[in-house]
Amino acid sequence: MATFQYFPHTGDDVQAMLERIGVRSMDDLYSDVPQDFIFKGEYDLPDAMSEDEVRAFFESLDKKDTKLKVFAGQGVYDHYTPSVVPYIISRSEFLTAYTPYQAEISQGTLRYIFEYQSMICALTGMDVSNASMYDGPTAAAEAVKMAPTCVKKKTRVLVSKTLLPNVVRTIETYAKYHGITLGYLPVMDGHTCPHHMKAELSKGDVAGVIVPSVNRFGIVEDFSGFADAVHEEGGVFIMYCDPSALGVLKSPAEWEADIAVGDGQSLGIPMTFGGPSVGFMACKKDYLRKLPGRIVGETRDTEGRRCFCLTLQAREQHIRREKATSNICSNESLMALFVTVYMSLMGPEGLREVNGRSSAAAHYLHDELLKTGKFEEAFEGQPFLKEFALKPLVPADSIQKKLLEGGFFGAVPTEEGFVTFCATERKTKEEIDALVALVKEA
Repeated sequence: MATFQYFPHTGDDVQAMLERIGVRSMDDLYSDVPQDFIFKGEYDLPDAMSEDEVRAFFESLDKKDTKLKVFAGQGVYDHYTPSVVPYIISRSEFLTAYTPYQAEISQGTLRYIFEYQSMICALTGMDVSNASMYDGPTAAAEAVKMAPTCVKKKTRVLVSKTLLPNVVRTIETYAKYHGITLGYLPVMDGHTCPHHMKAELSKGDVAGVIVPSVNRFGIVEDFSGFADAVHEEGGVFIMYCDPSALGVLKSPAEWEADIAVGDGQSLGIPMTFGGPSVGFMACKKDYLRKLPGRIVGETRDTEGRRCFCLTLQAREQHIRREKATSNICSNESLMALFVTVYMSLMGPEGLREVNGRSSAAAHYLHDELLKTGKFEEAFEGQPFLKEFALKPLVPADSIQKKLLEGGFFGAVPTEEGFVTFCATERKTKEEIDALVALVKEA
C-alpha cells in the first residue's frame, strides 16, 4: 500500500477500520439509512478500455463540439496562453499542500502566492494584495462587504450600472444577506454618472462606491474627481479592473482608489467555457486588516534563510466564524500560480504588446463593421481598448445567427439594445475580414 498510495482500500483495510469503530460490516455501518435510499441495482459502468481506446473515445466526444472563433468579451477574454505555463504549474515544487498552514512543507505554495501578491500590487499600485479570490464578481462582492467595515456608521454602497451584469448580480446577492443597502449610479453617455454620485454622497450614509476601470461597453472611463468626492464624505473608492489592461491604463492607485478588485482570467487563463478563473483583491495599507482571505508574508527561518508563511490572518475566519468579516479563507491557488507564471513571462513589455496588438485589432474591426452600414456608433468618440459597443441597424439576432453559422461568436447584446464585440492579440486580419463579410450578409 505504501508504494501505491492512491489505490482503494483492500478488503482487509476495510475490515480493520470497521472493527476499530465496533461495526461488523458495511451494511451495519449504513443500517440507520432508510432502505428506500439504498441503491440495490448494478452500476451502469462501461467495459474496461485500453489507454488508446479511452483517448479515442474522448477525441470522438471532442469532435461533437462546434469550435467557434471568439469575438466576444464581457469579462472573459481570448488571450494567448504561453505553452510553458501549463508545464511550469505542474512541476512538483509547486504541488505542495493545498492548505499551506504548515510552512515547513508548503514553501512552494507560499512562495508563488507571495510572488502573486507582489505582482498584483505592481499592477494596481496598491500597498497589499490578498491570496486570491474565486473570481472577479465574488472579489467585487467581498469589496462591497468590506466597505462598511472600513468606515463607521455607514452601510450603503453605490454600484455603477456600467459594471458587468454578472458582477452587479453577485454584489446584490452578497449584500442582501449581509445587511448592506445598495444604491445605483446610472449610465451617462456610456460612463458612470458623476452628478448622480455626488448627489447620493451628499446624503451622508455612503460607505463606498464601486466603478469599473473598463466598463461593460468596453469604454475606458475617466474618474477625475471621483476619489476626492468619495473621500470627502468619508467613504472608500473601489475599482473593478481588467488586470491585463492595467499594463497600459492608469492604475487604481493613480485614480486614488482605496480597493482594487477584478478577474485574473485575462492574464492568460484559457476561457474553457467560463471557468475556472481567479479573483484579485488589493488595497491601501490602511485597510490591510479588513482584507478577507489569506495574506502570505516573507520572513526568516531559524537559520536566517528567506522563507514564507501565512501572516495577519484573522482567527475569526477559522474559529469564531460567526464574527468573521468574510467566509473566504481559501483561494484559487492553482489559478493564482497560473497568472503568476504568465505575468513573470510577459513582464511589463509583454503586457504592453498584448494590449497594443489587441487595440489595433479591435479598432480595425470597429471601423470595418461601421463600413458595412449595419451599425452606427453607440457612444460617439469614447475611448476603448479591445472591446466596444455598436448600435445595430438590423435585428441583432440575425447578425448573431449569421456569425454562428460561419463559425464566429460575437455581437453580444446589452440591455440597451446594443451589441458588443471584442478582439484580442490572437485575432488576425483574415479572421476579422471573414467576420465582417458574414455581417454584410446578415
